[in-house]
Amino acid sequence: MKKYKGIIFDLDGTLLDTIEDLTDSVNDVMQLYHFPQHDTKKCKMMVGNGFRKLITRALPEERQKDEQFIDEVLAQFAKAYHKRYLNKTVPYEGILQMVNELHKNGIQTAVNSNKRSDYTEALVNKFFAQTPMVAVYGERESKGIPKKPDPAAALEIADKMKLSPAEILYIGDSETDMKTGQNAGMDTIGVAWGFRGAEELKANHATYIAENPEDILKYIL
Repeated sequence: MKKYKGIIFDLDGTLLDTIEDLTDSVNDVMQLYHFPQHDTKKCKMMVGNGFRKLITRALPEERQKDEQFIDEVLAQFAKAYHKRYLNKTVPYEGILQMVNELHKNGIQTAVNSNKRSDYTEALVNKFFAQTPMVAVYGERESKGIPKKPDPAAALEIADKMKLSPAEILYIGDSETDMKTGQNAGMDTIGVAWGFRGAEELKANHATYIAENPEDILKYIL
């Protein structure tokens, strides 16, 4: 009997390579305010905790506590990202085949992201329309659901799947994802192809490390 019957995926850096569109959008705004721009390597270390955190980290240090200014810059970023978010974003190689194989084998899947909900849903609908998801959750703090690494959304998904946390694998590319899974009582897979790399995942006690999407199938099927 299979130990795992469900999977909860992070989105950015796990299923989709979104970093080029995010970096371009950040730099559009940095240029607007005549601030230094950032390369993709630096932006990979800024993402994962929602757009507000991304923009705060991208600003010069002396502006990172000015909440009113952050609001202003965040609004500009939202406009820039809305124009760009489908320009360069693609699934990582092997992801679509892996997700389809999970579905064929009766494994329930869901997405839990700290990305704004409208973009999370739009990207999943674009790239994974052929694969039914139990839930697709983005950031929902306005509805009283805290962001990852709080386990609330992951446990809500477990209820929808009608599975215990022990029957679900939580898969992501960052410390935040590993802590989310652990806080929910779920085993975790850290994906080495993501934004942060294997060392961060090992340091945060990933149950398994996947070097490529095919590895996920080995752990669950």
